[in-house]
Amino acid sequence: MIFPDGGMRRRALVLGVLAAGLPRWAGAQRAQAPLIEVWKSPTCGCCKDWIAHVQDNGFRVKANDTGNAAARTRLGIAERFGSCHTAVVGGYAIEGHVPAADIRRLLAERPKAIGLAVPGMPIGSPGMDGPEYRGRKDAYDVLLLQAGGTAAVYRRYG
Repeated sequence: MIFPDGGMRRRALVLGVLAAGLPRWAGAQRAQAPLIEVWKSPTCGCCKDWIAHVQDNGFRVKANDTGNAAARTRLGIAERFGSCHTAVVGGYAIEGHVPAADIRRLLAERPKAIGLAVPGMPIGSPGMDGPEYRGRKDAYDVLLLQAGGTAAVYRRYG
């Protein structure tokens, strides 16, 4: 089709078609993002900040504000690896403030393991890095949890 206006209508038509398809494409991308289901206290601010961190890194989240002790037990996570929230993604348990990059690595490598944990609540980890900490970053390890209650360092920070 030839447009007498030198292509202005053609550009507008192409841009219109692209714009019409963009919402569907964006929705499909969200649907393909891995879903992390989280169990946490309804009042925990750092849990909400960790959820924002994983969402900002392309994960979808379903949060359960029921506490996490039962989920931790059900998933076979030893108490010594505990933190303030417990999650499941791709068949793996995620305990505590595990960075999204390590979750992505876990899902790509698919090791034989229960999942990952950042025991406690180390300052500087995702969700524990707000302005109230004034830039402080403590060293911490992300642990790969194995059946039988053992763990190995998966990644070190700091």
